[in-house]
Amino acid sequence: MSGTEVLPEQETRVHEDVRPDTSHGDHERFAHYVDKSKIVDSMVTGTPVTALCGKVWVPSRDPKRYPVCPTCKEIYERLPSGEGDD
Repeated sequence: MSGTEVLPEQETRVHEDVRPDTSHGDHERFAHYVDKSKIVDSMVTGTPVTALCGKVWVPSRDPKRYPVCPTCKEIYERLPSGEGDD
């Protein structure tokens, strides 16, 4: 595990049917779904974010240049209406 620390005041959603994938495989080739407010904070403070698929990283690239992660997309589409619209 890297030196990433989870702060107690952060709220994390857990999807029981999804296990985080900590491998460095195809996750680097996709744009991932993350709460918009977390992205801005992460880019300013360097705090890692967690995508719907479980990938944890500090955003630093233009997501429009990559295809959407199929796992994130599938999870997003199963969320109740309005939950992923923040």
